[in-house]
Amino acid sequence: MKFSQDNISGQEAFNLYQSYGFPIEIIKELAGEQEVAVDEAGFQAELKKHQELSRTASSGQFKAGLADNSEQRGSNITVERLRFDFLFNRKMTEQEIKTVEDLVNEKIKAALPIECSEMDPQEAKNQGAIGLFGHKYGNKVKVYLIGQEAVCFSKEICGGPHVQNTIELGQFKIIKEEASSQGIRRIKAVLL
Repeated sequence: MKFSQDNISGQEAFNLYQSYGFPIEIIKELAGEQEVAVDEAGFQAELKKHQELSRTASSGQFKAGLADNSEQRGSNITVERLRFDFLFNRKMTEQEIKTVEDLVNEKIKAALPIECSEMDPQEAKNQGAIGLFGHKYGNKVKVYLIGQEAVCFSKEICGGPHVQNTIELGQFKIIKEEASSQGIRRIKAVLL
C-alpha cells in the first residue's frame, strides 16, 4: 500500500480498517515504513463512534447472525456463500473490490492460525474484538483471533468454529456488492 500524503487522519485510518479490514497496527506499520504519521487518537475516536452506532443498531433481534431489519449490520455464513453487511456510504469501486479480494486471499494463503477463547462481552470489547455489542450476547462470548496476538489480523466475536487455519478456506471471490440500507453496504462472496 502506497500513501500519497504526509499523514493519515483518524477518519482515513478508520476507513482503511472498516473498508478493508486493516487493523490499526498494520496501518501504523505500513505508514511508518513510508514515514507517514497516523492519527491514532482520531482513529480510536472514530472506532468509538462506530461501536456506539453498532450498539444502538443492535437493539433489535438477530437471526443467524444477520440483522433482520434494514438499520442493522451483520453476517450470514453458509456452506454455499457468505453475506457481510458493513458501514460504507457509497458503492465500492471495482478496484476496491479487487483490493478486498486480494487482501483476503493473501491472508488465506498465509496459513494463519485461528484461535478461540471465551470471555464476557465487556472483556471482548476491551480487548478490541469486533462485534455488535448490546443485549444479544450472553454472559460469555467466543472471540476468534486470526493470526497471533502480536500480529493479529482479525479479532471478533463469532459463533464459529469454522476452520482452524485460514489455508483451509480456498479462494475468496466477491460475487456481488450492493446497498443493504442507507449507509450500509452488503457483499456476497463464495469460497472456491
